Amino acid sequence: MHFLFTGLPVALSALIVEAGIGYPSRLFDRIGHPVTWIGAAIAALEKRLNDPACAPRIRRWRGVLALLMLVAVVAGFALALDLLSRWAFGVWAVLPLGVLASSLVAQRSLSEHVARVAEGLDIGIDEARRAVSHIVGRDPRSLDEAAVVRAAIESLAENFSDGIVAPAFYTALGGIAGGAVYKAVNTADSMIGHRSLRYEAYGWSAARLDDWMNLPASRLSACLLVLAAALVPGCSALAALEAVVRDARRHRSPNAGWPEAAMAGALSLRLAGPRTYDGLVIEDHWMGEGTSDATQKDIRRALTIYKIACVLQGSLLALLLLIVIV
Repeated sequence: MHFLFTGLPVALSALIVEAGIGYPSRLFDRIGHPVTWIGAAIAALEKRLNDPACAPRIRRWRGVLALLMLVAVVAGFALALDLLSRWAFGVWAVLPLGVLASSLVAQRSLSEHVARVAEGLDIGIDEARRAVSHIVGRDPRSLDEAAVVRAAIESLAENFSDGIVAPAFYTALGGIAGGAVYKAVNTADSMIGHRSLRYEAYGWSAARLDDWMNLPASRLSACLLVLAAALVPGCSALAALEAVVRDARRHRSPNAGWPEAAMAGALSLRLAGPRTYDGLVIEDHWMGEGTSDATQKDIRRALTIYKIACVLQGSLLALLLLIVIV
């Protein structure tokens, strides 16, 4: 019965639990969330180790040290929970571990945040800008309606990869410890992996490791979105695949272009392209060859593709688990 303690059933259970109930707001209000705990640790280490007076080389090595410390603590804590669950629940340990691992994925919350952008457009552009500001880093005041829609869809595609597929992938490979380590690295990248004077040297290791860890998940997420597009009326799996092959590697990010290109092709849109952050225009290639005049309807179609892709991911894990059992 060793397979019961592999990561596959834990990852599958986590996806089912999170899709059903998400992360309860009452629980968040009481104890926070694993990401907030990890974020607090990252901030504390950064405050102590990232001294602006030090040379960039020293700050880089301090960033490496901080990342190693973070990964060691998170992995150790997750492994302790894994062992404790096995000791307390025996063959049923997969159930509590699945519940704990559900905090590492964000299917439900991502869908809700993106849906709020579409709902905001019913009220007006200001409400839509406010909603999209919760899921993208660009200045919402610079976005017209089409740009708000594109930003929401781009966030949906990218976060499908690093917020759902990647943590499920690493949980399937390494149990709750694998998923927790990925989440720690991804959170570190989002907090300190920026190309700024403060973080470029110190956050170098977090950014590079996050890039490498997201390589398999970004490709898998693109495949899932292409397959999902084949099941949505009015969307094109072939165009999605063509966009991935043609455009994915042209994106500034080594990973974000894969799911974004798949979504762009499926919806006959152009996504990514030049974007404004803190008043600075960041040049980037367009993903897809469709129109850039995205509408509220495109958000709805993107959400449909996304939800089907989530189901496909769960089905893939179930199939792999069945193969292991047999």
